[in-house]
Amino acid sequence: MTGVDAAQMGGARPTRVAVVIPAKDEAERIERTVAASFTIRGVDLVVVVDDGSSDATAALAKGAGAVVVRHRTNRGKAAAMATGARVVHMREETEHAERLNDAAIPSQAVEPPRALLFIDADMQDSASGAQPLVEAVLEDGVDMAIATLPAQEGAAGMGFVVKTARNGIRKATGFETVQPLSGTRCITRETWDAVQPLAAGWGVETGLTIDALHQGSWVKEIPADLTHRATGRDLRSQLHRASQLKDVMRALSKRRSLSPNDPLGEDGEVRTLTGDRTEAPEFVETPPVKHFAVPSLEKNAQVKAPSEEPVDEPREEPEQ
Repeated sequence: MTGVDAAQMGGARPTRVAVVIPAKDEAERIERTVAASFTIRGVDLVVVVDDGSSDATAALAKGAGAVVVRHRTNRGKAAAMATGARVVHMREETEHAERLNDAAIPSQAVEPPRALLFIDADMQDSASGAQPLVEAVLEDGVDMAIATLPAQEGAAGMGFVVKTARNGIRKATGFETVQPLSGTRCITRETWDAVQPLAAGWGVETGLTIDALHQGSWVKEIPADLTHRATGRDLRSQLHRASQLKDVMRALSKRRSLSPNDPLGEDGEVRTLTGDRTEAPEFVETPPVKHFAVPSLEKNAQVKAPSEEPVDEPREEPEQ
């Protein structure tokens, strides 16, 4: 990367936020989610990634003021998140070039890359409740803030996928999570770049947490008044949970951080990280246990746009 590369900024803290909303067939909800996202203080850009919708999600998001990019086919949440982040970077590159061409702006006046706030497309008006995550990153120095949501009306899961992710993260890092599958997260660009490539599919949140902690980032869960469409107990919901479990287990196994004979157990020492600190997390300073080794990058699940499908490269929707 050039221009607004986070690494080249020397770790400068972000001052602005870009919201990224992966969406598939959310025509009924996307307008209100986009509108609420713009009310979050610090947000000056909203990007919607239409991940193969068959309805008017893209058109409605664009009408609500979002920058819209489309995948021709459904490629999954992780791919949509990656595409959204690339679009934000492309926007910042354009802004940087414009500043360089403006004689009235000093050439050294380059703003740090925006933090990325990922929001679910079905949150509607409650999306504004992500404000505490933005404040934690912009004001408190948190590298990745994860929303913990209140109990959701209609939720009917048994908690097996959550338990799998929670125990896997704890065994890999010592970090005790409340809601390990929460997809609403605000993350600095420096941390985002450090945790690439992403775990595939529904394992992306589990992988993000483990990889960020292994990088020494300050990860903190923060209560947020957010609501979304709950998963019930019908066949479609059960199939969704099965897919989640598969992707979470794949994300954990790719990182080779679990105790191989006890992937779901709760034995072992736990080092709780409260987030109430200003220095690097404690586990970074402690010699790691040998079986906590971080795998090589080539063994991680990679999320990238296939070269043979140029139509899926990030391209904003044209003006009508």
